[in-house]
Amino acid sequence: MSELPRGKDFRPPWPLTSGHLQTMLSSSGVRRLLLPASAREVLEGAEPVLVDGGEGVRLTGAFTAQRTGGASRGLAVLFHGWEGSVDSTYVLQTGSRLLRDGWDVFRLNFRDHGASHHLNEALFHSCRIDEVVHSLRDIVRRWPRPVTALAGFSLGGNFALRAALRAPHAGIGLDYALAVCPIIDPGEGLFSLEKSAPWFYQAYFMRKWRQSLKAKQQAFPQRQYFELAELKQSLRGLTESLVLRHTDFESLEAYLDGYSVARDALAGLDIPATILTARDDPVIPVGAFEQLELPSNIELDIADHGGHCGFIRGADMVSFTDEYIAARFNAITTRSP
Repeated sequence: MSELPRGKDFRPPWPLTSGHLQTMLSSSGVRRLLLPASAREVLEGAEPVLVDGGEGVRLTGAFTAQRTGGASRGLAVLFHGWEGSVDSTYVLQTGSRLLRDGWDVFRLNFRDHGASHHLNEALFHSCRIDEVVHSLRDIVRRWPRPVTALAGFSLGGNFALRAALRAPHAGIGLDYALAVCPIIDPGEGLFSLEKSAPWFYQAYFMRKWRQSLKAKQQAFPQRQYFELAELKQSLRGLTESLVLRHTDFESLEAYLDGYSVARDALAGLDIPATILTARDDPVIPVGAFEQLELPSNIELDIADHGGHCGFIRGADMVSFTDEYIAARFNAITTRSP
């Protein structure tokens, strides 16, 4: 992969050398306004889709067919981050870039994301990997292509790596997976947000999570998901309430370990994969990446700058990850760009 862009190639101008600024801009309204119209091409002609998550679970998504006039390069599946959606800026931007390169693009919403709270009565949590794998199998079955590649961001990157681990056993013909700033060790990540990250990161995530839980409660008024006092807790407290009330895990620690991909957890991943992160990511500590024990088919790429899922190049608000992902997806196809 020597000819492909690498994390070391991302050298943003000041003040974008700040990991905090990169992180704040990554999902800001300012960025969405300043992005070029081409970053929203994937919305044109997008087909809303209900996906089978197994055991009655329904997830939503959007499929956009490529319009280059030639044969499809392959199917690109994109996973958003926690409290994001198929319409998150980074998902639209990446999907639009891949569309222009001849990829058909499928953007998947996790349970309770993207205004899908009414579809399933039980709450979303990060260990619901089975329904994501089942949905991925349904997507690949409905849109078969010679090549299928998967990319995810943050928690979506964690889901992408776990889905790639399970894909062969699930009969999913997945050719490549890429994770941008994935959650590696959830326990350490939760500690990081509480103890070392600036207060406004936790405030941001908690505001979005409480809004999501409010939407869930309105969709199923006959259920009481949480007591009011529980909703006022910190990230750790509310997560523990979620675990004890709405999962089969006996403790918060067991739940966090349930979706960890730390240390040698990815040793059995058989398909080619790439993990991209930034040393200055204030949300996911870089130490967890440096402690990974990875097989030779997994590329670990740690950039000096980029923040959490930022990698914004300049005033145009376009992310370096667009070219990074497209180049790696294109490299696994036999058709030249």
